[in-house]
Amino acid sequence: LHDIVWVRGTDSIMFLDGLLSQSISSIPEGRSAPSLLLTPQGKLRATLWVMRGENRVGLVADAGIGEIVLADLTRFKLRVDVECELEKRPIVDIWGLRSAERLAEAELVVPVQNGWLDEKGVLVASLEFSRIELPRFVVVGVDLPSFPRAESSTARTIRVEAGEPVMGIDLDEATIPQEGDVVEQAVDFDKGCYLGQELVARIDSRGRVNRKLRGIEIPDCRELTDGVEVFSGNKAVGTLTSVAPSADGSGSIALSLLRHEVANGDEVQIHWNGQSIPAWARALPLDPTP
Repeated sequence: LHDIVWVRGTDSIMFLDGLLSQSISSIPEGRSAPSLLLTPQGKLRATLWVMRGENRVGLVADAGIGEIVLADLTRFKLRVDVECELEKRPIVDIWGLRSAERLAEAELVVPVQNGWLDEKGVLVASLEFSRIELPRFVVVGVDLPSFPRAESSTARTIRVEAGEPVMGIDLDEATIPQEGDVVEQAVDFDKGCYLGQELVARIDSRGRVNRKLRGIEIPDCRELTDGVEVFSGNKAVGTLTSVAPSADGSGSIALSLLRHEVANGDEVQIHWNGQSIPAWARALPLDPTP
């Protein structure tokens, strides 16, 4: 579910402070914080977790996005003492209320909330979900074959309910950070300049965006796929992404970047197999009540 890009060298903190939306120098060593890598125009390239170390920083990206992050960093690496590379060891995500307990049973040291430890060739990082209190750890360097594996559909259901978007699925390079609702914890508005800052700051101070990440509840349809359009009346207002079974199995849930005029609780329609299926726009984390 994740890639990790390592940035090492005496200039690593300074280098990343000029590129990422988070104040890297303000993160204590051994701790993590969310951040964004943007285009010069202020659109999203990657949503990240930044693991601050001494003269090294780990950037945790969505799976398949690590190569993009590495290419961007390499392009801007001019006259600085840094080296960038992708993590080559196996990376495992551990989610669940008992995940810390299970890690301890596997004789792994469990870090504090939003902390990370790299000991004896095994890295364990605590990377909290932004909207729900469900422990999540990323483990690097050991496969943990005794841990139960969740079905991909189950993991997606949890992720959609949590309102956790993924780059390349729910967000892309046409997405403004405020549209994806990924700004609050990932942007430090008091730091100095960084790549793509102007658009993010301008929207925060005096603008609004035309779309917003929402949850979609479709109670009576379990066969939908990503890419189906969402309508309000006769107007297309979004596209379903990360479609997953609802927790009770009776229908489907999804994420969507919906037009701003669609309010939480509004009824929308999904056009599927020649039918117009009723659905509802929901705030995130996904709440099945209006």
